Amino acid sequence: MKNFFWVKKRLIIQIADFWDMNPAEEYILNQEEPFKSVLLHLQVVIENTVPELELKFKYRIPFYYLDGKPFCYLNVSKNKPFVDVGFWSSAHLTVHVDKMVTEGRKVMRSLRYHTLDDIDGEVLEAVLRDAQSVNHKGFWK
Repeated sequence: MKNFFWVKKRLIIQIADFWDMNPAEEYILNQEEPFKSVLLHLQVVIENTVPELELKFKYRIPFYYLDGKPFCYLNVSKNKPFVDVGFWSSAHLTVHVDKMVTEGRKVMRSLRYHTLDDIDGEVLEAVLRDAQSVNHKGFWK
């Protein structure tokens, strides 16, 4: 009987944790592999590189904000097998622009990853720092 109450208590705690989960984190955890692992890794790198960021759920995807302004987003493509890290202030970025994808977009640029092995931590961190330095400039050039 003691184990039953412990299991019931643990289940209640897990349900409470689920309801408190940020929708952006839920989006990440509900992805299939390898995208879930890619997103989790990106989340750790992004949050460690720019700790002031706030993770929100905007436009149905995880979106990071810096000082109340959009910073970058994480998006799993529905039709193609990749994860994009899109940068809001990409019109002002100057670091590793050659490694970024525009693919039919006029202003927005992103780093694109198919697997964990595709992620170059040094490039990602450099672009994040560059984006942090120009985020106050906004979306348009």
